[in-house]
Amino acid sequence: MAVYDLEEQEQISEIKAWWEKYGTLVTAVVLAVALSSVGWQAWNWYQRKQAGEAAVLYVTAVNAGSANDPQKVREAAGQLIEKHSGSAYAAMGALIAGKVQAESGDYKNAAILLAWVGEHGESPAIRDMARLRLAAVQLDEGSFDSALKTLEASPGEGYALAFADLKGDVLAAQGKPVEARAAYEAALAVAASSSDAQLRELLQAKMDALGASK
Repeated sequence: MAVYDLEEQEQISEIKAWWEKYGTLVTAVVLAVALSSVGWQAWNWYQRKQAGEAAVLYVTAVNAGSANDPQKVREAAGQLIEKHSGSAYAAMGALIAGKVQAESGDYKNAAILLAWVGEHGESPAIRDMARLRLAAVQLDEGSFDSALKTLEASPGEGYALAFADLKGDVLAAQGKPVEARAAYEAALAVAASSSDAQLRELLQAKMDALGASK
């Protein structure tokens, strides 16, 4: 029994010595892991909360757009840009708001919203869509040089035809038939592989109209 007590005391002494040497480090590691776990859970909660708020604002923008309420949809998009600019909801909400503003004749706010999406949209397709709509707004308000500058961006394959077509419209409106024809020809070349015969006919009609106007 005495031998057992002696061995037990030696083990206890070794444990105490080890704890005196490494106890502070172990405590720090355990505390760091605990804090990290709490921090991760808090971050996940914050992210879910932010996503929920963004989703609510986006639904508000969609409903306001459907109701053709320019002010309400603009306010919802503004909050999305201000508070949730990194989310996909911000770009989609701003696209909707830009469309509604343009349809209501508020070209200034439409251009601001669409320009933001063209710069900050999370995907190339969304940025192309925003630039195309922005150029259309600039055409409608007679800002031809600004529209052409917007259309200088190299679009993805899915938007190449629309960019060339709209560029032709801008140049035609600007009174530059030769340049407009070249743009329509570029659009027609892209449309050659399309099954949309009506689209090709439309482009050809635009070119014919330019020819007749010479």
